[in-house]
Amino acid sequence: MKNTKTKFAIGCLVQWYEIKIIEEYINSVKLAIEYSEMKENIILDFAFYKGQQLEKFDGTTAEFERLCSKFEKMMRSLKEDGYHIKNKYHESKIHSIADYRREFNDKYCEEVDVLIWGETDMLAPRQMFIVLNNLHQQVKNENPKYLSFFSTCKMWDDSWKILEHPDFTDKPFIEGDMETMSQEEMDAINEKTSELQILVSPHHKFNGCGLVISSEVVKAGANIPRGMFFVHEDSSFMYMTNKILGNIPQYIIKNILLVHNRKHFGKRYMVKGENGIDPTNTGLLRRQHNWYQSAYDYSTENLNNLFNPGYKFYNWKDVFNEE
Repeated sequence: MKNTKTKFAIGCLVQWYEIKIIEEYINSVKLAIEYSEMKENIILDFAFYKGQQLEKFDGTTAEFERLCSKFEKMMRSLKEDGYHIKNKYHESKIHSIADYRREFNDKYCEEVDVLIWGETDMLAPRQMFIVLNNLHQQVKNENPKYLSFFSTCKMWDDSWKILEHPDFTDKPFIEGDMETMSQEEMDAINEKTSELQILVSPHHKFNGCGLVISSEVVKAGANIPRGMFFVHEDSSFMYMTNKILGNIPQYIIKNILLVHNRKHFGKRYMVKGENGIDPTNTGLLRRQHNWYQSAYDYSTENLNNLFNPGYKFYNWKDVFNEE
């Protein structure tokens, strides 16, 4: 099973309030690594953001430190088990998903062949590294610059249909149905696949959970613009890739499901001001904080004006009305 050619880095930003969900992600990626028998070729990168400039912890300082220590224990355990771990901590400055993924791309495009955007609410299919290794070996000479994406559960509208797993695509979308799934449920679906179905998308379509990027794409200059300071890092990366490299191939692994548990109950643990609200309603939880809607709106406006030469980007100072 070993093929020592392809080197991978899979990166994940962990906010302090995601500590209850991150273990599921870690266990899922470990299963995929062990299944591939390519442990020596895979870097697991983590950044832990423990700052409280945005969300505040609903407890004592001692309780918060105990919470953060759980992440440190997870990292030590992974290192002791022989996984190739790199991790860092951020506290004094806001560190968003856009910041993390921009830095991850820039750092690892020089170290590995293939980059994968992990996410705390992601479950990786066991077949992930085997499939991506075989794909890279087949296309690296003819199409060294490419994107890839595993299939998803049912999404919002027909524009996402090309990414949906065949078991879901003909079902109606019901808010909440696609949001949570266990490792066992995902594995049962993927075990039915005996022959891979790989599509080449006529146009790029993806979100940030599980995006696969050949390092040559980033080396060519495609990355998340610094004007994206909060969200829409995935859309802005797509715009930049299209602008710089045009319609490079996006390979969709149509019949292998990767789970994105968007409404996992453990995504926002012990955030002050969110008690008594449905823990699966992530959008409502976030909107309890005055800064969130401003940051989201400014980030959206930045995205919509990415290539506007007369536009000046908003940033965190604008969110907090700072000079």
